[in-house]
Amino acid sequence: MQPAALGLALGLALVVGLGGWFQRQATERVADERAQRIAVVETTGLSEAISAALEASPEDGLLLQGLLERWASAGGGDRRAQVLRLSGARLLASNQPGDLEGELPRRLEREEKWLFDLGQELRAAVDTNRDEGGFRKAQVAIERPGAGRIIVALPLADAEGGVWGLLRTDLPLADAVAGPRAGAGWTLVVSLVLLLLAIAAGLERSGVVSREPEARRAWLLPLVALALLLGTGSWLADRWADGFAGAIAEANEAVAAEQRALRSALTGLDSFAPAVGAEWDVDEFQRPRGLVGPDGSINQQGLSAEVRSQIGPLAKALGWNLVVGALVLAFFGFGLAGRLRRTILEYRYAYLYVTPAMLGMLVLVFFPFAYGIALSFTGQTIFNISQPITELWVGFRNYVEIIGDLDVATRSPDGWVINYQNFYWTLFITVCWTVSNVTVGVTLGMILALALNTPGLKGKAIYRVLLILPWAIPNYITALIWKALFHPQFGAFNQAIQVLGGEPINWMDGVFSAFMTGLMTNGWLSFPFMMVVILGGLQSISQDMYEAATVEGANRWQQFRRITLPLLKPTLVPAVILSVVWTFNMFNVIYLVSGGEPAGANEILITKAYKIAFEEYRYAYAAAYSTVIFLILLVYGVFQTRVTRATEAVHK
Repeated sequence: MQPAALGLALGLALVVGLGGWFQRQATERVADERAQRIAVVETTGLSEAISAALEASPEDGLLLQGLLERWASAGGGDRRAQVLRLSGARLLASNQPGDLEGELPRRLEREEKWLFDLGQELRAAVDTNRDEGGFRKAQVAIERPGAGRIIVALPLADAEGGVWGLLRTDLPLADAVAGPRAGAGWTLVVSLVLLLLAIAAGLERSGVVSREPEARRAWLLPLVALALLLGTGSWLADRWADGFAGAIAEANEAVAAEQRALRSALTGLDSFAPAVGAEWDVDEFQRPRGLVGPDGSINQQGLSAEVRSQIGPLAKALGWNLVVGALVLAFFGFGLAGRLRRTILEYRYAYLYVTPAMLGMLVLVFFPFAYGIALSFTGQTIFNISQPITELWVGFRNYVEIIGDLDVATRSPDGWVINYQNFYWTLFITVCWTVSNVTVGVTLGMILALALNTPGLKGKAIYRVLLILPWAIPNYITALIWKALFHPQFGAFNQAIQVLGGEPINWMDGVFSAFMTGLMTNGWLSFPFMMVVILGGLQSISQDMYEAATVEGANRWQQFRRITLPLLKPTLVPAVILSVVWTFNMFNVIYLVSGGEPAGANEILITKAYKIAFEEYRYAYAAAYSTVIFLILLVYGVFQTRVTRATEAVHK
């Protein structure tokens, strides 16, 4: 088969298969929402009638029972409802088979406590949303028990909005909306592939093209195939979008028809006629959707906006699906697949060994990294985590908030006040933390390495083991031990200060003292690594050079400056680079020892990002913060790479 025909077949198969699946998923979601909306309309309409009935005749069980019977018969199906007053846990009315055995109204039985708990949960949701002035907790509980049923529970409230009861309905699911089939798409795939093969055969006979990939005009057939794929894919996408829009319109018409029928049935009863202006098509927060009016008419303007908002994600998915299909066609049609196949066969053993590692990197590193960057361009928090990130897109807003906030310090009558939550303050502390820790680690490591490298020193092996122990112990254990040493009342440091006649220090109350707790802890953790690296470098320097320098009259300091330091650079520079990166992201010490105290003044960038994500629950903002950290380290890495190359060139 021609590569172009194969690419067209695979590309179209992908476009038709995935596109049809996207459309079916979207249509099924509309059908699911349609059934849910109809159930909510039936339940909300009944709740309006119940409120009207109780206003006319409070606690009239016979009146409520008659209302439930009229409501159940209006739907022409097996519809059940329970009306509960939370005060006193009284079941006012019910047409559930098990509830009809006793006299109503009555108190709930012990095994019916779950019904009371559900009512209290919904009342708490209403109170929370009202107190917060927003909509965070769902006020309508929906359950799908199976067997073609749907259960809806919503709070019953008085005219002032106070929740006094619960209405729970058990309804049959509305019939699903059937979506268009993709059979015509598969017919097109076969037809277009056959058409392309016929075109290829005709062009070959006429000598316009050749089967050889390197032949003149070999690109002509792939371009024809690409045009066929793009045209067919666009036509199918329009067809699927029109079918989806029709499903949305049909769903809204079904909801409107149900509302008209139920209102007509309930309005005929004067004693509990529902309010005329009430909207029954509400969401999980009992907010009107604005699609179906109180009289059951469809709001065409609202429907058009709803269609546009729901078609948007489907159109994006279909568009990207078409792009992927075109890439598949190009991959096969322009001979890239053939060249890749030949390369893999030639180096099959190398690819066999590398593939597991690459798959692991893809799953464990590249995908989380790419997802984190994508997340940083959204507004995701704990309150909207269930929404797709495509619906939360905010662009560069998070980065503008991070980089553009220059409010580091402000002047007050008492002096300058530092904003410890500002990004630039945290960056300043991070740089100070990194520079001071690397300086301490390199200095202590150098001193100890020079001491251990002294010729004739007895007990070198024992000293080396003892000095490596801080590095061998897990750093979080060491951090917790040092935190205990800094305890204001029982810590060893304050105990020693008191023995010497001094006053105990509350280490975490001051910015500098809290910073020093982290510096001492991390210095204890970092010097063994530097000591081992530098000691290895020192042992590689020939003693003949020192002997020659001694003969020439050089003292110890001159030997250190002119021989030791220059020859240690190839060993020391990579160690310093690694130490900077590790210290820049040293989460454990800051988090476990000082916790960034006082008031976040000693946070470093990585601990700040963690707290934004898991204490403030601003996931997208934390992702942007982490991306900024990555960019800072990337710039540092590029700079250090150039420095390292220059150093290597000098010592070659």
